Amino acid sequence: MEPTKTVKMKKASKLGAEQRRTGYLFILPNCIIFVLFFIIPAVLGFYYSLTEYNGFGSPEFIGFANYAKLFSDASFYKILWHTFLYVILTVPTVFVAALAIAMGLTRVWIRGRDFMRISVFWPTMISTVIVGLIWRWIFGENSGIVNYLLSLLKGSGLPWLTDSTLAMVTLVIATIWSKAGYFMIIFVGAIEAIPTSYYEAAYLDGAKPWQVFRRITFPLLKPTNFMVILLCMINSFKEYPMILSLTGGGPADATTNIVQYIYKMGFERSDIGYASAASMVMFVILVIIAILQFKLQKGGSNE
Repeated sequence: MEPTKTVKMKKASKLGAEQRRTGYLFILPNCIIFVLFFIIPAVLGFYYSLTEYNGFGSPEFIGFANYAKLFSDASFYKILWHTFLYVILTVPTVFVAALAIAMGLTRVWIRGRDFMRISVFWPTMISTVIVGLIWRWIFGENSGIVNYLLSLLKGSGLPWLTDSTLAMVTLVIATIWSKAGYFMIIFVGAIEAIPTSYYEAAYLDGAKPWQVFRRITFPLLKPTNFMVILLCMINSFKEYPMILSLTGGGPADATTNIVQYIYKMGFERSDIGYASAASMVMFVILVIIAILQFKLQKGGSNE
C-alpha cells in the first residue's frame, strides 16, 4: 500500500474517532438525566414493589406479595377499566380534532391563520389544574354556564359532575380543549412539509379534496400520526392534575385513573410498596402498548 494512502486512512480514522467522541459528549448530558430521573427511579420503584414500606424506617422484603394483593383487588381492576375507558375516548377524539384543525389552518386562503393557530394552541400553555377549575366552573351544576343556558332553554340543567357518564363526558371535553392545540402544531408542521407538487399533480388529474387527503396527505402523515397517537396515549394514561381539579376522581371513583390510585395508596395510605407495584404494572402496560404500536405501524415509517 502506498505511504500517502496509508497516511490518509490514518487521518480519516483519527477524524472519525474525534467526531465520535464529540458526539458522545453532546449526548452525555441527556444520558446522565435519563439515568438519574428514569433508570434509577424505575429500579427503586421495582425494589420497593417487593417490600412492605410506609416511607419511614427500613423496607421489609416480602417478594411478590404486593403484586398478588394487587391482582386480587377488585377496585384495582375497576380503576384500570376507568383508565382504559378514558384513554379510548380521548386519544381518537384529540387526534381527529387536532388533525381537522391543522388541515383547516393550513389552507392558504384562510385569513388570520396565525392568530387562530395561537388561539387554539393557547390552552396548552395553561396549567392543567387551572384547566380543570375552568371547566368545573363551566359545567358547575348550581352556577355553571352550561346549566344556566340549559335552564333558559328547558328549565333545568344536568348533573355534569355527579353522574358517572356525564362526568366522563365533561372530562373528555376538557381534555380535547387543553390537548388538541399541542398536537395541532405538530400536524401543521408535518402538513406544510409535504411538497405542493403532489397536490398540484393530483388536482390536475381531477382528484377531489377528500381523495387528495386520503391518497396523499394522510399516508404521508404516517410518522406524525404514530407520534401523536403514542404521545397522546401516554399523556392520557398518566393524566392526574386536571382530573383531580375537575371531578376529583368522582363520582364514586367513576373518573379515577391509575395515577390517582397510585397516589392514594402511596401518599394517603402510606403503602409505598403496594403503590410501587401498581406503578410497575402501569409501566408494563405502557411498554406493551408502545411495542404494539411500533409493530403495527413499523415504527411510524412510510414504507
